Amino acid sequence: MMRILGIDPGIARTGWGIVDSDGHEFKVGGYGCLSTPKEELLPMRLLSIYEGIGSLVDRYRPDLMGVEQVFFAKNVKTAIAVGHARGVCLLVGGERGISVEEVTPLQVKSFIVGYGNATKEQVGIMIKSILGLDVIPEPDDVCDALAIAVSAGIKRSFADTLDRSRDTASEKGNDISK
Repeated sequence: MMRILGIDPGIARTGWGIVDSDGHEFKVGGYGCLSTPKEELLPMRLLSIYEGIGSLVDRYRPDLMGVEQVFFAKNVKTAIAVGHARGVCLLVGGERGISVEEVTPLQVKSFIVGYGNATKEQVGIMIKSILGLDVIPEPDDVCDALAIAVSAGIKRSFADTLDRSRDTASEKGNDISK
């Protein structure tokens, strides 16, 4: 069983979700949102995110951390702020020795809905179904974090399957990497 902490990084709100997976099925272990007041200076907001993610890691002891890889073309200021929050989350993973799987929004939509141009509503409906929840988690940051956790688990499981396949082929003298 693998425990995955999914993170949707942001300065105002950082969504988080814990998912347990056996590689095929997913079960929610907890979720929520870390919020920082807009009146606070950036360094204090980043410190709050750092401490919050660190506390979640201590509490849930995840094997894997999934963090959204963000791309913004519209608002550079927002992209930089989210990049700061993302960096803090990655720092916690590195500091605690947790394996990190970065997933793009396109990968999340493809893994969860099967369609890279899926809407947030479609992702929410599928997360509710995949995790057996009664309602779609809110706010969007929380639902996105759970989707990131599931996506990171799928991506890691797929990579592990490929690695095992390559190892088996190498043992048999078939090099499939060529």
